[in-house]
Amino acid sequence: MTLLMDATPQVKELYPLPLVPRPWVLSSLFAAFNVVLLVFFSGLFFAFPCRWLAQNGEWVFPVITGPLFALTFFSLVSLNFSDPGILHQGSAEQGPLTVHVVWVNHGAFRLQWCPQCCFHRPPRTYHCPWCNICVEDFDHHCKWVNNCIGHRNFRFFMLLVLSLCLYSGALLVTCLIFLVRTTHLPFSTDKAVAIVVAVPAAGFLVPLSILLLTQAMSVSSADRTYKVKCRDLHGYNPFDQGCASNWYLAICAPLGPKYMAEAVQLQRVVGPDWTSVPNLHPPMSPSAVNPPAPTSGYLPTRKGPPRVW
Repeated sequence: MTLLMDATPQVKELYPLPLVPRPWVLSSLFAAFNVVLLVFFSGLFFAFPCRWLAQNGEWVFPVITGPLFALTFFSLVSLNFSDPGILHQGSAEQGPLTVHVVWVNHGAFRLQWCPQCCFHRPPRTYHCPWCNICVEDFDHHCKWVNNCIGHRNFRFFMLLVLSLCLYSGALLVTCLIFLVRTTHLPFSTDKAVAIVVAVPAAGFLVPLSILLLTQAMSVSSADRTYKVKCRDLHGYNPFDQGCASNWYLAICAPLGPKYMAEAVQLQRVVGPDWTSVPNLHPPMSPSAVNPPAPTSGYLPTRKGPPRVW
């Protein structure tokens, strides 16, 4: 059913419904509150249980938790202000009736028209209703940082999840060790703060570990959290290049140039190695039985590795 919907002309996109403005002020305040919350609990931890352990010769705990806090804070702030891979608005010279098809590792993709940004979206590109932008290689919109997770900041997101898991585990273990070593002492402010810090650390550790495991499995299979409507015509994932290559492309590979121009002409012919061919329709499609008026799309006829969007 998904292939059928992607292959047929989407006439409804000619009259898109207006986007409802999102309460961006509340989401921005929520993201700022998360940063303040991290600093607040970390300040309590370092001022009370961690200080007591350091004064009693246990310097290994501040030595481990200090860099973890710095790494977590850096990744959180960087992700808040990072560019997820924004594709800026194009032009409406070629409307949604123009069909564009590209090949990705021997898989054909029919590019979807974005009525808000006025260009044909590359594969795995999605228009985020919260940010009102098209994001390249869109994964999801993270409300915790009020930003989209896409091609350019996915590695910052993985770094944040990993550092939060390690930091939460370190806080929990340190507070438990502090409570065990102070059982012979009367109840004090240090113990109360250790309990206050340990409870949220334990509460966040379990879902963060599940999220980290889920994202690791997605990276290994070159999958994404959001299932973009533009699917390949053969029913397999052409972006999967093996576990090692998928991790390299997601974490270590160069990101390429930024799309920070005022307009991105994604529908233009790129060089002489792209040719115009008749519209491509898969089998079992009603439009293949009753073909519409001839339209044109762009199919890459490059020699060598196919161009990956």
